[in-house]
Amino acid sequence: MVQKTAVAMSGGVDSSAAAVLLQGEGRALTGLTLTLFPGEGDAPADAARVAARLSFPHRVLDLSREFARAVMDPFAAGYEAGLTPNPCVLCNRAVKFGALLDRALELGCGSLATGHYARVERDSGSGRFLLKKAVHRDKDQSYVLAMLTQEQLARALLPLGGMSKEEVRALAREAGLDVAQKRDSQDICFIPDGDYASFLRRYTGKDYPSGDFVDGEGNLLGRHTGIVDYTLGQRRGLGVSSSGRLYVREIRPRDNTVVLSDNASLFGRTLTAEGLNLIACDQLDGPVRLSAKIRYRMAEQPCVVEQTGPGSIRLAFDQPQRAITPGQTVALYDGETVVGGAVITKGEPL
Repeated sequence: MVQKTAVAMSGGVDSSAAAVLLQGEGRALTGLTLTLFPGEGDAPADAARVAARLSFPHRVLDLSREFARAVMDPFAAGYEAGLTPNPCVLCNRAVKFGALLDRALELGCGSLATGHYARVERDSGSGRFLLKKAVHRDKDQSYVLAMLTQEQLARALLPLGGMSKEEVRALAREAGLDVAQKRDSQDICFIPDGDYASFLRRYTGKDYPSGDFVDGEGNLLGRHTGIVDYTLGQRRGLGVSSSGRLYVREIRPRDNTVVLSDNASLFGRTLTAEGLNLIACDQLDGPVRLSAKIRYRMAEQPCVVEQTGPGSIRLAFDQPQRAITPGQTVALYDGETVVGGAVITKGEPL
């Protein structure tokens, strides 16, 4: 029996190459492209052209309401609370492998494929679905998938996990796809210019008030332009005169202040996190030796992790880490395998 598979198609080379690979396996494909916010550009047209070239049906689905509720609203609320959420992590769990997967199942598809660089394997002993790093680490995207559940991973197909970007582009060229050389997107999809603060003001319609820059003792250093303009570790754009370089160490919505410090004060070894999503096991038994990433573009670092409650952990890195940022995702690794993920609630200074 031919397996019906939905392919999440962004109009880029990765999802297009994933479709080529799956079609080569004899799967019956349906291409699904999401419209999530105004001004998305040529993604639907590019995806439709790829689907026509490969001769499988293609649909455009409007999930803008779901995207706003699950991604954009929490993103804005997070910044207003002094946090730095990762919208890609939110989107993968709630939209791509949430609302989109639900639509795919309604269409009679048994699985959903994406162009992510990661791997899903089933453990023969436990029967659990394991999320693993991509073979080529420079493209590994397992971090942004660390909050996926067992139910979602059971339906996920990630055919690019063993390929390099060069191999993916070559495959697309061989298939005659004109997206083979299309540039990768670099920024958050709904903020292509990277100006988060301007987006937040437009999206919420709010005028965030100015307030005080202070040092760790509460001494006034200057005035800030609104707390949504800043993230932990930021140096540029502060507009404060000082004998040494100053960085954002803490954002305090309760009194609308931003705490500045030197770079050394940004480092810490321990963090707490909530919303724990375990993939490789049901629970962490005692302190466990693992490695972790606290942001997408960093190498995982050795650490000890202890589960302190049903959905909470405390983590201690072997070496101090810079700007452990509340709101960001911490992804836990055991070698190649993603153990799980959680949302950082607090980083403790040295």
